[in-house]
Amino acid sequence: MSVATTGIFRSLRNVNYRIWAAGALVSNVGTWMQRTAQDWLVLTQLTHRDASAVGVVMALQFGPQLLLLPWTGFAADHYNQRKLLMATQATMGILALALGVLTVTGAVQLWQVDVFAFLSGCASAFDAPVRQTFVTELVGDADLPNAVALNSTSFNAARMIGPAVAGLLIASVGTGWAFVLDGISFVAVLASLFLLRTSSLHANARAHRTRGSLTEGFRYVWSRPDLRAILVMLFLIGTFGLNFSIFISTMAVSVFHTDARGYGLLSSIMAVGTVAGALLAAGGDRPRFRSLRVGAAMFGLGCALAAMAPNYALFGGALVIIGVAAITFTNATNSLMQLTTEAAMRGRVMALRVAVALGGTPIGAPIVGWVANHPGPRWALGVGAASGIAAAIVAVRVPRTREFGVVAGLPSADDLPEP
Repeated sequence: MSVATTGIFRSLRNVNYRIWAAGALVSNVGTWMQRTAQDWLVLTQLTHRDASAVGVVMALQFGPQLLLLPWTGFAADHYNQRKLLMATQATMGILALALGVLTVTGAVQLWQVDVFAFLSGCASAFDAPVRQTFVTELVGDADLPNAVALNSTSFNAARMIGPAVAGLLIASVGTGWAFVLDGISFVAVLASLFLLRTSSLHANARAHRTRGSLTEGFRYVWSRPDLRAILVMLFLIGTFGLNFSIFISTMAVSVFHTDARGYGLLSSIMAVGTVAGALLAAGGDRPRFRSLRVGAAMFGLGCALAAMAPNYALFGGALVIIGVAAITFTNATNSLMQLTTEAAMRGRVMALRVAVALGGTPIGAPIVGWVANHPGPRWALGVGAASGIAAAIVAVRVPRTREFGVVAGLPSADDLPEP
């Protein structure tokens, strides 16, 4: 194995991280199968190509990230993270199985999909900040950027497999079996959590329960202009740009007139870009603010190219660019916000990050869905392009600050590129 490869996969030398990564990969494949099947079910079986209905489901699924923000961050900073992950993962697995049974038996209705999306979103709201900060317990601060990038590689490698498998399942045996297999896949990640060597975990500092601790995270972020800028960029791209369920499904059905297999393949093609971007990040050392600016600008360009793509193949090529850009941007926000935040505050800061990145979906998804329904899917991608360009402008205008590098030996602002 070459030195470069060893560097890219260095977190896998940690036994606990290997156990976690194996379980997460299986579960991630199931998650992407479920997401693909859910969008297809709503768009083609429960409605007549109604992108707004897909937007509503997305809003219900991601809205709890914002709605439950004070409690999710509090839980991540105060409770045992491994046990909390067991509870959230088990809950999401049960919900996926229940929706699968309803769909397989032909009893599923749109309102039921909405309810399950909301309940799953509530469990995910508690799961996401814990899952992100739990990485530091597995590998420690030194390998955190590499582990974050490898997590993204796993998630997006599953994105290459899951949608394609879901497309084949939908075409052959029906949509419901994708939900059933997703529910079963949660057994893998639960098993990995049970098998972890708890004595080898790098325990994060737990916050003390004091009056006002729920709002302390807000005050902490507000006092940091660098973190505020990252959250503004995340809001713009997360709200109006990360609506791939709408972009890809409406382009596949309404513009290129493909079936479920063609739709699943497009989602897998995009994952080629996200895996490539994640591996590039894993091979690097420390995150730089420049990555945010470049990632945002590339995202805007990729969405613009996708909007103008004249055929299925070129649209797929544009999705690869979007995938590289999206993962470059989101990985940089994750690593920078964790490594420059005090350990006892990480759960609340990361909960705020997730809430801003995904909690804007109730605003953006219905708007983007309406645009896809009326002016058309290409115009919806134009909205995504505008979000990337606006985020890049925010990055350019961020004032220089010494806040970057206050934790874990990151470079100071003097080492960062000029904004």
